Amino acid sequence: MSKKVRIPTPLRKLTNNEELIEINAANIGDAIDELQARFPGIQERLVDEKGEVRRFVNVYVNEEDIRFLQNRATPLKDGDEISIIPAIAGG
Repeated sequence: MSKKVRIPTPLRKLTNNEELIEINAANIGDAIDELQARFPGIQERLVDEKGEVRRFVNVYVNEEDIRFLQNRATPLKDGDEISIIPAIAGG
């Protein structure tokens, strides 16, 4: 059983409009690398120059924010669902 990444609408143009992508990564960092290998250009939207998840991008594993887990090192297990949620500003 694999893991699944839920792609937000603004990034679906990079994933051929796929909303749910199956991956085999061991952790969040590997998941981002796998997405980049399959969908070039997506990584720069998710991480900064240092390779850290951008401030305005929230990543959750089974509804838990990776910032409160192990960030990019957060381990993944079969059946996990990763959600990428870009922060929306407004007022």
